[in-house]
Amino acid sequence: MTIISISLNEKLLGELDLLKEDMGFSGRSDVVRAAARMLIDENKQSSKISGNVNAVLFLIHSQKVEDKITFIKHDYEDIINTQIHSHLKEDNCLEIFILEGDSLRIKELARNFRKCGKMEHLKLIVF
Repeated sequence: MTIISISLNEKLLGELDLLKEDMGFSGRSDVVRAAARMLIDENKQSSKISGNVNAVLFLIHSQKVEDKITFIKHDYEDIINTQIHSHLKEDNCLEIFILEGDSLRIKELARNFRKCGKMEHLKLIVF
């Protein structure tokens, strides 16, 4: 098995350790492998989506990057039906986008949010 090195901040490392204990993984590497498998599977499922779809996109991000969210979302007003913004604890924000349109545009929007590297959490659910 190939060995790789990754960097995690203390908060993420702590959450990974809690996950290890809560779910009974034998070590951190097992958690990372399981997470990688889940992300790969999610990407495979997403690649099968086509045509005109409805979707909900959930984002959690730091309040400090609000301008980045605004910049990205303006290019996708054609597929955004509704956006809900809520302030969370620890200066985080929750964004919920209700989307309708071409699946390629919807996946592109999610990819651009993910690519900006400022999201604490991102989840796209397609119907």
